Parts: sequence; structure tokens; C-alpha cells
Amino acid sequence: MSFGIILYPHVTEKTMFQMERENKLEVVVRQDADKATIKRAFEKRFEVKVLKVNTSIKKDGKHAIIKLRPEHSAEEVGMRMGIF
Repeated sequence: MSFGIILYPHVTEKTMFQMERENKLEVVVRQDADKATIKRAFEKRFEVKVLKVNTSIKKDGKHAIIKLRPEHSAEEVGMRMGIF
């Protein structure tokens, strides 16, 4: 279930800045996913704790900006996602 919610990472200069400075990642998710479902799916898939999820609808789909708890590194999760 959780693996179908998160489709792929969204990487731009802005998202790279957020990853380094604000401990946030941006991913494209299924259109019907809500914040609670995205949070559970991300925590289960990457074995981290999520502090907050913000969503927005853009031309290329639904985006979720995921802020991790301070004890987890967005850069480390980004490496596991294949961003680097």
C-alpha cells in the first residue's frame, strides 16, 4: 500500500536548498493521497519520523513537501531515494 503512494522525488534548485537547510524533501504523490496517508507511507518506506506534510497541486501532479524530525537527515533519505 505505502509504496504506491509516493511516486518519485521532485528535484529542483529550491528543493535542494530545502533539503540542506530546512530538512525537507519534495515528492510527487498519488492524486488521491491525503496528508496522513502520505506521512504514514513515507515513514514506513524510509524508516524515519515525519514532523509535517504540506501538499499542493501542480501541473505535473500532486506534490508533498515533507519535513523530517531533527533526528533524521533529509540528505541521507535523499541519497536512498536516488537524488544524489
